[in-house]
Amino acid sequence: QVQLVESGGGLVQAGGSLRLSCAASGRIVSINDMGWYRQAPGKQRELVAAMPTGGSTNLADSVKGRFTISRDNRKNTVYLQMNSLKPEDTAVYYCAATIRDSILGSARQYWGPGTQVTVSS
Repeated sequence: QVQLVESGGGLVQAGGSLRLSCAASGRIVSINDMGWYRQAPGKQRELVAAMPTGGSTNLADSVKGRFTISRDNRKNTVYLQMNSLKPEDTAVYYCAATIRDSILGSARQYWGPGTQVTVSS
């Protein structure tokens, strides 16, 4: 079994910063993409940032210049540094990763349970 566990969410004032972490554990053969999505109340889940292994990052236009995604492949961990937070960044943030969990199988996407980020005005 593979698990993704997020940490680092919380309540912050507008203009503040938070750093989210997501660690993948379990039976992992390889990890391809790792990234972050978010879902605000009444809205669809949207991509925030993604980072393939050894590739360039992909950031949503709404967070460019404020958020940074990074990975530590030795720890199977992805981070999301969020600066200059705005009330519209309030959402549940989900970690996602495309992971191969067996040598003969194909990679599939796994999700973390989510962590709440609330930005007050």
